[in-house]
Amino acid sequence: MALLRVSPTRMVLMDLKRRTKSAQRGHKLLKDKQDGLMQQFMSIIRTAKDVREKVETQVGEAFRAFLMASVWLTDTELKNALASPQAKIRLQVQTKNVMSVRIPLFTIEKEGNPLSYGFSGTNALLDHAIRAFDELFTVLIELAQIEKQAESMAIELETTRRRVNALEHKMIPDLKETVKYITMKLGEAERAGIIATMRIKASLEKQEK
Repeated sequence: MALLRVSPTRMVLMDLKRRTKSAQRGHKLLKDKQDGLMQQFMSIIRTAKDVREKVETQVGEAFRAFLMASVWLTDTELKNALASPQAKIRLQVQTKNVMSVRIPLFTIEKEGNPLSYGFSGTNALLDHAIRAFDELFTVLIELAQIEKQAESMAIELETTRRRVNALEHKMIPDLKETVKYITMKLGEAERAGIIATMRIKASLEKQEK
């Protein structure tokens, strides 16, 4: 705690009391926001964990399927089948406001058929592998969205935590200590004034006698 550099006057004392109340209200609001952000953050983290496990499972399945397909096809047949992809993917990014945090929302738009090759030179195993990678890409975008949301939430949570700590451990204690100091100084000045008045009164009464 430290005293603020202000003049010990009644006007300053009133202003400091007002600032103290505002700081306490702000601290409560920020603390509530911090608690809300933490709940949202933990919910996102749990979702991210589930999606990440899903991604890891589908990555393994997709590569296993492609490996099985490549066993039955030559390198030339694979290159020919995958040389002219017809499918297109567009990614739209929007944001929404959650407790003053702008988090991203990804939307995928798909066009065309990923199975654009001729079926005569390929097999069903390759079809299965291509579909698996197509589904995996969608889940990867979902994971990227969730992890970006978690990152944005974590940044705001840390900023809010610092503000709460600054108010709780620095600003409010300094204001209270300064209010206490000025109150004490004004009390001393008031008592000194009363004593001086009593002395003057006693001196005048003595002169009258």
